[in-house]
Amino acid sequence: MRKKQQRFEDNRKSRNVIEHGKEIFEAIKGQWKSAYFCNDHDIVVELACGRGEYSTGLGAIFRSKNFIGVDIKGNRIWVGSKKARLEGLDNVAFLRTQIDHLEKYFDPGEIKEIWIVFPDPRPKSSDEHRRLTSPKYLEIYKRLISQEGLIHLKTDNTGLFDYTLELLENRDDIGHLEYTWDLYNSNYATDHHGIRTKYEHQFSTQGHEIKYLKFCFRE
Repeated sequence: MRKKQQRFEDNRKSRNVIEHGKEIFEAIKGQWKSAYFCNDHDIVVELACGRGEYSTGLGAIFRSKNFIGVDIKGNRIWVGSKKARLEGLDNVAFLRTQIDHLEKYFDPGEIKEIWIVFPDPRPKSSDEHRRLTSPKYLEIYKRLISQEGLIHLKTDNTGLFDYTLELLENRDDIGHLEYTWDLYNSNYATDHHGIRTKYEHQFSTQGHEIKYLKFCFRE
């Protein structure tokens, strides 16, 4: 408990953690480029980022883009926040909030790209509305992402992947849909830039194939 409390205190002091209690938390919507990053670079968001492996990993590779990891778990965000600070990744920030509240912190079209990496699959039918690829969330992403902006899903869970793919294939506003049930033995193996999360290492070691898809919304 003491360790967790210290991490929460570090988050309160860290500029790269945007959370309740900080003045910028209520004023950041539509102002990420001007008020936080102080540049005009594209914004890439990692949803349910956990330790922020993709935010920090991509941030180190693409210094001319801005990356924001979003998660409600402050204990996990602390890990990514610390890594970003230690590596001098001033193009990486973390927003502590529920994914449901994204529209409180981003303007329509403000996001250029979204990564959803190993989200909770929520296998129960009663939990469908909580899946990060459910119609409810797809509509949120559609309002926030820029025209032709890419959305990526990476998961080991076949049920979630098939569910998402069926949803996308039955919508008339989806463009450039590409997918594979075995990422590392496909033409998309380089799309993830060699970045693997803690869970991905675990699942791959157990022999699970990693599924991947990407798409955009069209007018």
